[in-house]
Amino acid sequence: MIRVFFVDFLLPLLVILLARSFLRSLLMGQRRSQPGDRSAAPLPPTAELKRDPVCGTYVSTAVSVKRTVKGEVLHFCSKECRDKYRS
Repeated sequence: MIRVFFVDFLLPLLVILLARSFLRSLLMGQRRSQPGDRSAAPLPPTAELKRDPVCGTYVSTAVSVKRTVKGEVLHFCSKECRDKYRS
């Protein structure tokens, strides 16, 4: 009875979970290594995060797109958000 449980249920489940984990790590590795992907850039350990005023995401000041409005520096996650911003 216990052997049937392991062979028919637990072993296939473990194989499926292992294959899923392996495929996920392969796909995530390829996604991060695409050229032009800003999220793959290493950040300094003391990078400060600022909130994008357009979409609300938090972006590191080291890689943000900046714009000065009325003497205040605003940080955007992309050029598209910067262009959408209206002062």
